[in-house]
Amino acid sequence: MIAKTEEHINGLKEIGKIVAQIRDELVQRTKPGVTTKELDDIAGDLFEKAGAVSAPKGIYDFPGFTCISVNEEVAHGIPGSRVIQEGDLVNIDVSGSKNGYFADTGVSFVVGEGDPILSKICEVAKEAFEEGLKKIKPGSKKSGIGKAVMHTAKKHGLTVITNLTGHGIGRSIHEAPDHIYNYHEPWDDELLKDGMVIAFEPFISTKEEEVFEMEDGWTFATEESFVAQYEHTLIITKNGPVILTL
Repeated sequence: MIAKTEEHINGLKEIGKIVAQIRDELVQRTKPGVTTKELDDIAGDLFEKAGAVSAPKGIYDFPGFTCISVNEEVAHGIPGSRVIQEGDLVNIDVSGSKNGYFADTGVSFVVGEGDPILSKICEVAKEAFEEGLKKIKPGSKKSGIGKAVMHTAKKHGLTVITNLTGHGIGRSIHEAPDHIYNYHEPWDDELLKDGMVIAFEPFISTKEEEVFEMEDGWTFATEESFVAQYEHTLIITKNGPVILTL
C-alpha cells in the first residue's frame, strides 16, 4: 500500500495502536504457569473491545487470534495447552485489521531469568531493526535493509533466518513488496517509495539460517537454534519512517 491521504494514515495509525496495545498486554501477562491459549483468549477479548479483527484468524483461518511461539518455535506458533516456564523464550506476534486497514507487530522476550544467549538475541534483533531503519527512505534500495540486518547479526557472532521475511502491508496483511529480506540480496534492487507501508521484522538466530514447517501445518521451528524476532509496521516518508506499532 502507498499511504497518500490523511484518511489512509489515520486508519493505519488506529489499527497500529490496537495491535501494539494487544502485544504489550500479552507480554505483560506472560508469566510462568500461564498457557499460550489463556494469553490468546485475552487477545481475542481485546480485539473485540477495539472493534478490530485478528488478521491470521480472519484471513487465513489460523487457529488462534495471535501467534505465540515458544523456544524452538520461531513463528506462527498455535496457542494451546503449552504452559509457559521460567526462562522460556517467547514470541508474541499480533496482526489485525479495522476499517480495511492492517498492521502487524511482534516481539521476542525471555520470561524471568533465562540463558543469557536468549536475552542477547532479543537485544540484537532490536538493534538489527534499528540499523535497518536507517536504510529505510524513499529512493533507497530495498536490499540495503537486509544488508544492515545481516551485518548487525554477524557483528555479534549470530546469523539471520533467511526464509522468513518482512512484507508489504496496509489494505491486506500481505502485499507488495512480497519480501523484506534479512540478508543482502544484491539483485533485490527495488526502490523504496514515499508512502510505502511495510512490516519490517528481523529474525536473529544463534546458528541455523532456515526454519522448517512443523506437522501442524502452521508453526515454523528450528532443530538446534534459538531465534528472536522484532517487528513493527511503518510508513516510509521523506522525513523518516513513521512507526505505527510502538
